[in-house]
Amino acid sequence: MADTALADAEKGSGQDANVVRVDLGERSYDIKIGRGLLATAGADIASVLPGARLAVVADETVARLHLRDFTKSLNAAGLEHSVIVVPPGESTKCFSEFERLCDEILAAKLERGDAVVALGGGVVGDLTGFAASAVRRGMAFIQVPTTLLAQVDSSVGGKTGINSRHGKNLIGAFHQPALVLADTAILDTLSLREFRAGYAEVAKYGLLGDADFFAWLETNWQAVFAGSSEREEAVARSCQAKADVVAADERESGRRALLNLGHTFGHALESAVSYETERLVHGEGVSIGMMLAHEFSERLGLLDEETTMRVRRHLTDVGLPVRTGEIPGQLPPAETLMDIIAQDKKVSRGALTFILTRGIGEAFVEKGVDPAQVLDFLKEKLAG
Repeated sequence: MADTALADAEKGSGQDANVVRVDLGERSYDIKIGRGLLATAGADIASVLPGARLAVVADETVARLHLRDFTKSLNAAGLEHSVIVVPPGESTKCFSEFERLCDEILAAKLERGDAVVALGGGVVGDLTGFAASAVRRGMAFIQVPTTLLAQVDSSVGGKTGINSRHGKNLIGAFHQPALVLADTAILDTLSLREFRAGYAEVAKYGLLGDADFFAWLETNWQAVFAGSSEREEAVARSCQAKADVVAADERESGRRALLNLGHTFGHALESAVSYETERLVHGEGVSIGMMLAHEFSERLGLLDEETTMRVRRHLTDVGLPVRTGEIPGQLPPAETLMDIIAQDKKVSRGALTFILTRGIGEAFVEKGVDPAQVLDFLKEKLAG
């Protein structure tokens, strides 16, 4: 198991930082969390990978906002680097961009002992990590997540990959980073919609296994949004929760599947809108998916209505969608969503696996869910 204590690290840019350790033996690494870490990122990377040359991957939006400060810190640490800019958006997680990224890493003449850095959100992290896992049969990989969703979820745990026309994240590899640097000051530049979307993953950690954390979020979510010290606490507690699960089940053979609470429904909805972020971004899909998971659990007699209403109330209070009807435009029929769910990574030999719940903090893995029950449930929700 990962160390459950949050240790104080050395100061970064005048601010205290927290460190969460992901305990994976030889592949163990730190997640460093605090304000102003971008300014000292070069020194942090050099301490983990001394002498490494870097390929820094960022999308166009992040490059415009943060690349200059980041490369300044690399220069100060004497780290030689090249920059690769990719388009923003979920559509970047595709074969053509994966091929281009691999080719540009090789063109930069990086060797196996060098490293690739993902400076960006979940899309950049997933794409870059997958490229790092493949180029020269595996290169070191650094995550510098710039969204709340990436800081608490996608940058931690080593899941990397791209999308297919058959579904989301179906092609990829487990490839752990050597270091994660989560500068919470960067989150000040996010739009309210994007911050809310990331918050869905924060709420998920309370809902799946920590009722006290969910109650804390109900009281402190406004301070998290405002950028007070509660933001660092929320990020650190979320990362610690994921670190514990990943350390116990790195390749999702059992307990790690709990992290997919809301994701089976959410991924199907994302695919159904062709990943058009104007209609639905990942965290919004997760929010609706978590609500559907609680409502389906209630339908099965596992959960009381009062608990379902409590979850709905909190997600609604922070401004997240909780119903399929809140997704703009026409959705496909329930049968189409079921076809997408059948391609999900959480399907085993054709049997549907869902993350259900008996209460806040009491999620569990249920294998062999009856597809007919899910289909009837989705028909009702789409009609409503």
